[in-house]
Amino acid sequence: MTSQPPGAHLPDHPEFLWRNPEPKKAYDVVIIGGGGHGLATAHYLAKNHGITNVAVLEKGWLAGGNMARNTTIIRSNYLWDESAGIYEHSLKLWEGLEEDLGYPILFSQRGVLNLAHTLQDVRDSVRRVEANKLNGIDAQWVGPDEVKKLCPVVNTSSDIRYPVLGATYQPRAGIAKHDYVAWGFARRADEAGIDIIQNCAVTGFIRKDNKVVGVRTTRGDIAAGQVALCAAGHTSTLTDMLGFRTPLQSHPLQALVSELLEPVHPTVVMSNHVHVYVSQAHKGELVMGAGIDSYNGYGQRGAFHIIERQMAAAVELFPAFARAHLLRTWAGIVDVCPDASPIVGRTPYDNVYLDCGWGTGGFKATPGLGWCFADTIANDEPHPYIAPFSLDRFVTGALVDEHGAAAVAH
Repeated sequence: MTSQPPGAHLPDHPEFLWRNPEPKKAYDVVIIGGGGHGLATAHYLAKNHGITNVAVLEKGWLAGGNMARNTTIIRSNYLWDESAGIYEHSLKLWEGLEEDLGYPILFSQRGVLNLAHTLQDVRDSVRRVEANKLNGIDAQWVGPDEVKKLCPVVNTSSDIRYPVLGATYQPRAGIAKHDYVAWGFARRADEAGIDIIQNCAVTGFIRKDNKVVGVRTTRGDIAAGQVALCAAGHTSTLTDMLGFRTPLQSHPLQALVSELLEPVHPTVVMSNHVHVYVSQAHKGELVMGAGIDSYNGYGQRGAFHIIERQMAAAVELFPAFARAHLLRTWAGIVDVCPDASPIVGRTPYDNVYLDCGWGTGGFKATPGLGWCFADTIANDEPHPYIAPFSLDRFVTGALVDEHGAAAVAH
């Protein structure tokens, strides 16, 4: 962490943003994972429920996992009622988050276009728009001419391989500065007295009967009243330690940015068919993402052919980008469930709670998940917005199948 957002008026040294405490011997709640979800959960435990004897354990540096490695798209235009509920709740929190945190997060509601390239795309897209409207979510179907007005650099020619036949459009969607979001949540949690403990990897659990009474870490054993797992792609390594299985697969997910450019890309454009999504960050770089690498792994890098295909797709949709220079690439580790929806709620242990399986949708859910997960921990009862995403749905068959329903970045 070497920079701070403009206008924040904070000390020059990052250590002043939050304390760097030694872990105490015991906490009421131990949150494993110091990314967006773990930090948001800690913030709302304090703000909404007055629970402050909390530790957030991060094995590396704060928010250095998927929170630092995503493409920052925020939207709520999901097909199914269950998904629309949690993501719309989250979007409403995003709209007031800067005021809540007292910190600039650069939330820019520039809208998101999900392009349709085939007749089946059109049918699926119109279906999703109508489902969104029924759930009170701002959604529109727009034709090629309107796509061109909203984003003039999109190639809407009819003689290309995948012509643009139209798009769904959510005007309230947008992007935010991911690092600032994490720092804002961390500052507020720290101010409430919550301990954020970096460089503290979990190595095991201390169990008694059907509860976890402590966490073994590289910085000593810590007693815990309740334990929340917010470790994204590494969740399965923790559940293996606890002796129960989750239907998760971890994959690398790559993205890239270009050199800095003048403002040319006014909205966010996503295409499932040619498999790329593009926005322009506040500083000017083009941010591009694609699909996951097909192999399983915990490495924060992926295969080069994914980048090649991603750039080819981007150049087809945006010919003006052909001369832009690639600045850097990176990868996160996404945890994917069979129905492309998250797992949130109880586990086989009475006092252990699970938050995982968000795939590529974790960032946009950050405040909504934190709010609902904190409520679940405080009341030991799943919040209504996350109740449909329980682990036992893979036993009952009540899946929330979002495959292909929410475009390339789930």
